Amino acid sequence: MPMNTRALPPEHDTQSIDARGSGASHLDPEHCRVARLARDPRFDGRFFVAVVSTGIYCRPICPAPTPHERNVRYFASALEAATAGFRPCLRCRPDSAPDSPAWRGTDTTLRRALRLIDEGALSTGNMTQLADRLGIGERHLRGLFQRRFGVSPKAYALHRQCLFAKQLLHQTRLPITQIAFASGFGSVRRFNDTFRQRIGLAPRDIRRQQVEPRAPHAMLQLNLSYRPPYAWQVYRDFMSRRYLQGLEWVEENAFGRHFRWGDARGHFTAHHQPQRNAFRVELALDDLRHLAPVVANIRRVLDLDADCDVIEQHLAASQPELPLMTGLRLPGTWSPFEAMIRAVLGQQVSLIAARRLTQTLIDHLGEPAADGGRYFPDAAAIAAHPLEFLRMPGRRRQTLIDVARATLEGNTHFQGVSGIGPWTRDYARLRGDSDPDVWLSGDAGLRRALVKWPQVNAEQAAPWRSYLLMQLWSLDHEAQ
Repeated sequence: MPMNTRALPPEHDTQSIDARGSGASHLDPEHCRVARLARDPRFDGRFFVAVVSTGIYCRPICPAPTPHERNVRYFASALEAATAGFRPCLRCRPDSAPDSPAWRGTDTTLRRALRLIDEGALSTGNMTQLADRLGIGERHLRGLFQRRFGVSPKAYALHRQCLFAKQLLHQTRLPITQIAFASGFGSVRRFNDTFRQRIGLAPRDIRRQQVEPRAPHAMLQLNLSYRPPYAWQVYRDFMSRRYLQGLEWVEENAFGRHFRWGDARGHFTAHHQPQRNAFRVELALDDLRHLAPVVANIRRVLDLDADCDVIEQHLAASQPELPLMTGLRLPGTWSPFEAMIRAVLGQQVSLIAARRLTQTLIDHLGEPAADGGRYFPDAAAIAAHPLEFLRMPGRRRQTLIDVARATLEGNTHFQGVSGIGPWTRDYARLRGDSDPDVWLSGDAGLRRALVKWPQVNAEQAAPWRSYLLMQLWSLDHEAQ
């Protein structure tokens, strides 16, 4: 695996293309020009190229003939390009570009609002309910979006719904009616009108231009892009040491699992395709109304939206003595609840013992899937069982039950649950929330790595301490 400890040359300085605001004026046109002409995939999703003469906006990796610079405008996000009146390119499909963490910003409330909207908060609820979940007023919520993106939260939600629908039109055989509901629209008429207004074409126009082979009805097939590099072997090996029989599967170039999302059930297999800087995801889901948040969660589990160039430049500057492996990602767990249960089962035991305990829990309480696999036990199943089949201290079994009861009561941060210490809470954040700034100071594998690299300064690695942790774990074979 290649090591990378140097910054990019000035003409490819990714930090200079930083969308810290809601307009193209915050982008450096010269750096955008260089990246566009190079068609460098590392910049995919970090900015978008609009062509005035055609009215179309593209990804910087678009294979179409390169337009003259005088006809080009740069935007920090697809939303800004669409708001300015440009429609998405049907060749490079801007809806498939990975999201830019810089565009999403560092405001915690805003990031949480974006995640909830992507999970369908405004498709199944309203602005008042979303503001209540965020603990802020509606006016403040509208102000956050207006200052950051120049649009309302609802306009952002409709934009995301249309881009997701466009992806389904390109990549699946789903009927347009099903795509409308899978994208969060309440009626086909509303879907057609909104899609035509925001994309510039009718859904049927895009379906007619579809020439690629598509997955059969029973199994959806989607291509999920990322910015290279992606250290797949490290991700795969991390998962293979922790995978649970029946729940998950790890292959040479693929990872998959069974999952629940609300009342829906399904399974996916993500096949790594490094030549395309993407994963081909085969997905089965019994309720397509949950498709958009499920796909968003798969992106999180695979950490597809990480900008490794930016992260590794920061780590190289703050930890100059540490050899860095390029493309490391945060291996996610499906939900914060599952991550917390697995973290409690891993308290003060080896990785092998923790895996054995978790397997026992799944074998006893996991609901069987139609294909012979199992789903991770839900909170109701764990809360209602004494868990005597787990060979572990009674106090720890009670912690598992308390975690499940807290989840049923809506206490998803597990405040006040006895038996959850700093390591447990932080490990659950690392895997279940994919928090980029977690530092497991009490972790045994981390302590071993720090003996070899005592000069590491975790505070200087913020806000990317989770990635520094992964770097150190990659240097310690026992921690992997």
